[in-house]
Amino acid sequence: MGVIYVNNIEVHAHHGCLEEEAIIGGKYLIDAVFHVDVKEAALYDDLDRTIDYVEVTNIVRREMAIRSKLIETVGYRILNSLKARFEEAESIRIKLTKVAAPIPGQVESVSIELSTH
Repeated sequence: MGVIYVNNIEVHAHHGCLEEEAIIGGKYLIDAVFHVDVKEAALYDDLDRTIDYVEVTNIVRREMAIRSKLIETVGYRILNSLKARFEEAESIRIKLTKVAAPIPGQVESVSIELSTH
């Protein structure tokens, strides 16, 4: 068993409850973690037997392009799309971070973490 990390996929998107967020958008960072058997990929040096990072990034970008009010909604879409594409993964975990969320006070970011387990 192995763990594959795709870290800090940076996306500009337009999620949030405020109209300004729909217009201006903001910066988001997404991490995806896959628990998967990498033995065959390692033995045969074969991309088709492991998690393709480019596909992960494309799925994340596609789901982030669909506007939602809540990052929870976006997170579940990303997780479900990754799960559907990478059925070989024993489990998948994502962390979605909204940088500089428009909330009172000094808050660097807000995040959610979701997993298939």
